[in-house]
Amino acid sequence: MANTYSQILIHVVFTVKGRSNLIEKKWRNDIHRYISGIITSKGQKSIIVNGVADHVHCFIGLNPSMCLSELIRDVKNNSSKYINEKKIIKGKFQWQEGFGAFSYATSQIKNVYNYILNQEEHHKKSSFKEEYLDLLDNYKIEYHEKYLFNFLE
Repeated sequence: MANTYSQILIHVVFTVKGRSNLIEKKWRNDIHRYISGIITSKGQKSIIVNGVADHVHCFIGLNPSMCLSELIRDVKNNSSKYINEKKIIKGKFQWQEGFGAFSYATSQIKNVYNYILNQEEHHKKSSFKEEYLDLLDNYKIEYHEKYLFNFLE
């Protein structure tokens, strides 16, 4: 779009479906790189993609011509296909329905980047459920427990 300038920074979180389908550490970097490539191929800016065994964080510079829901649908569909074709996980791999999306200001890029970069360290202290509920609470997002992810406890 001519004469359209934007800085839309979105932190997206989504999780693995099923308790037995966990992303092993030896495959994480490949999966995260693949997800980053999907984001980039859709004309978006992949700032960082990282996660742990049961969920992924993506920090994205979103072009306003792209619908976030469509982007994440494509990320999940294509990365699931990649994981299944490479037989990275025993059985069929899927992501859970839905995602969390949180916007940030340019001044917060470094903090969000480092937060996502250090997911393993972060999750030594808190569970994904605690992390996700904190994000929802900090953003004052109303939610109903029955519509949240199926968390691993």
